[in-house]
Amino acid sequence: MKIGDVAAQAQVAPRLIRYYEQQGLLTPDRAANGYRTYTDEHIERVRRIAGLVQAGIPTRLVKVLLDAEDAAARDEPTCPAQVAEQLAAELGPLEARIACLTRSRDTIRRYLERTEHQALLSTDRTPPA
Repeated sequence: MKIGDVAAQAQVAPRLIRYYEQQGLLTPDRAANGYRTYTDEHIERVRRIAGLVQAGIPTRLVKVLLDAEDAAARDEPTCPAQVAEQLAAELGPLEARIACLTRSRDTIRRYLERTEHQALLSTDRTPPA
């Protein structure tokens, strides 16, 4: 499968997939002509990477998490001390972003509850994963 197909199915731009490859997050196969070729597993990995990045996790940490997941799938030790330290260091900033987003969501919800558009709150507006 070509990069455009993966991009469409994962709902990301092809240039983002190339960026993930440059960052060492994704390794597509190569055809004899040098073109990238992808499988369904690549689509799932792109979705996983995009989800982590959208959650505010920097790509350097996404790499650490994916490497740990890959090691776990191979029944290898998954969390050396250095990885644990990187993850622990990220918790504070991540908690702060979550708190900020929660305050923003609650402010918007309270505002809409006081308007004639309150019915919009009952509609599921969760974006697709």
